[in-house]
Amino acid sequence: MSSESPALSVTGLYKKYDQFEVLKGLDLTLRPGAIHGLVGLNGSGKTTTLECILGLQDFDRGEISVLGHSPGNLHSAQGKIVAIFDSPSLNPNLTVRQSLRQALLLCEGTTRKPEELEAQLGITRFSNFKIRNLSLGNKRRASIAHALLADPEIILLDEPFNGLDAGGVDEVLALIKSLNQQRGTSFLLSSHQLPYLEDICSHVAILHDGQIAANDEKSRLLGSVQSTIRIQTDDNARAAEIIGQQAGLSLQANSNSDMLLVSSNQVGPADINRQLVEQGLAVSEIVAERASLDSLFRRITQGTNP
Repeated sequence: MSSESPALSVTGLYKKYDQFEVLKGLDLTLRPGAIHGLVGLNGSGKTTTLECILGLQDFDRGEISVLGHSPGNLHSAQGKIVAIFDSPSLNPNLTVRQSLRQALLLCEGTTRKPEELEAQLGITRFSNFKIRNLSLGNKRRASIAHALLADPEIILLDEPFNGLDAGGVDEVLALIKSLNQQRGTSFLLSSHQLPYLEDICSHVAILHDGQIAANDEKSRLLGSVQSTIRIQTDDNARAAEIIGQQAGLSLQANSNSDMLLVSSNQVGPADINRQLVEQGLAVSEIVAERASLDSLFRRITQGTNP
């Protein structure tokens, strides 16, 4: 694959279950070396998208290429394309070490060692435990160890943080960052855990109504989200009138009558505070809330202003 070619390219993907269209012309491109988040409401088609990419489901029409391979020919990538789904699917009757050694038989030329991967994933003490006796979180760690055996170029993770405690989440985030920075591994992370994705992803795609409704570098996407500013004064009714006359500001619906919520494109809290004070109002609180992936997600999926 050329270094300029995308790690993953999905064009015009359509998928129906009976008469229900789940994917309606989905387009998605993942550049090499990106950590790309895929988010959507429950039932939006995230897992279906991954399964179509991996050749686990047929699709009605569209084109998919992963490292230059079609979904039906991913085996020829020889371990450079791997996926881990929400429910780990390792042989429950093998120990962790046995499971990794069995997987090594399919990874010609790899230099990774089972004990190295067990240590990297923090499961050395479970080396002789059978998979069926592990917690969900440790099964996930064992699955990730499997995925790393052949030094993959792209890893697809479906709900990678499910079943992990706070420490486990931190370990997985650190591992993803390390693999991405040190080995250039590309990632597609499908998850509903928006704060974790916001922390780690370089790019984000939002799947809604069968299509990718937004897809860009995370910084650009968040830059498009209006800031929300919380304001409390000694006369909120008068403050609302002043704010309503200012270009670039709009009031949000708010059930709390003691606080005004203001959407702002360009006007900062300092300028709003100055205008209110010049009009003789006493401002007791003014706080700018950071634009977030959650607010962008809500705006797109619920049709609300963040």
